Amino acid sequence: MSTAQRTTQCTTLSATLSATLAVSTVIFALRPVEKHDDAASGVMTLWLPLVRRTSDPHRNQWALPGGWLPNHEELAAAAARTLRETTSLTPTYLEQLYTFGAIGRSPGRRVVSVVYWALVKSDEAAQVAVGDNVRWFPADSLPQLAFDHNRIVEYALWRLRTKVEYSRIAHSFLGETFTLAQLREVHEAVLHRSIDPANFRRRVEASGDVVETGEFLAGTRHRPPRLYRFNDASPPATPPPSGRRPSDIPARPHSEEAP
Repeated sequence: MSTAQRTTQCTTLSATLSATLAVSTVIFALRPVEKHDDAASGVMTLWLPLVRRTSDPHRNQWALPGGWLPNHEELAAAAARTLRETTSLTPTYLEQLYTFGAIGRSPGRRVVSVVYWALVKSDEAAQVAVGDNVRWFPADSLPQLAFDHNRIVEYALWRLRTKVEYSRIAHSFLGETFTLAQLREVHEAVLHRSIDPANFRRRVEASGDVVETGEFLAGTRHRPPRLYRFNDASPPATPPPSGRRPSDIPARPHSEEAP
């Protein structure tokens, strides 16, 4: 075999074995539980926007917003762009969550997806262009999604629920000031369980993570509750031992539709 033939063979083999890069995003927002009569119950839970695939594979299945990664675009910029193009969402901050690259996660060619995530406030969530191909879904009650996207959401939920116990990640769902009841509501929505108000107040006040602003929430029918803000001078808490997570994922991760 000549040198030229070997070069051609190696080039063809490399192209065959190489993986394609894509980006996807998981966006969490707090929304009220919907009743069967289409009226909101007022209880806040975690939701995320999904897009309906309009081409094969997995045509008509719901999936995370995303797309292919062009050679000229940075990862975070591509994640923001595909999210904007598919849902009209423009979060102020996107954080890289994890890279999913299992063999066989996509039919045909191998696809490696770099996944970003963000937590958005209610006013940001209202920007989602809901329609036939874009819809909000409760994070804990998803249909069967395309590719391995159920697994991706499961991992994102585990990360969020782990971090809310020791970090100030709940701040992402709140305004600059908030009541302790509003903060507890965020924790209950994220953890998907009720929390005793008295115990929560004692734990939060003892942590030093929040401080009183000296102001009160206006417009209430009864005694107005105090307003708090996060304490910038308080050192970050130490993460607790990792809890249960998807078994095949480490605790610390290093236009045309894509997986």
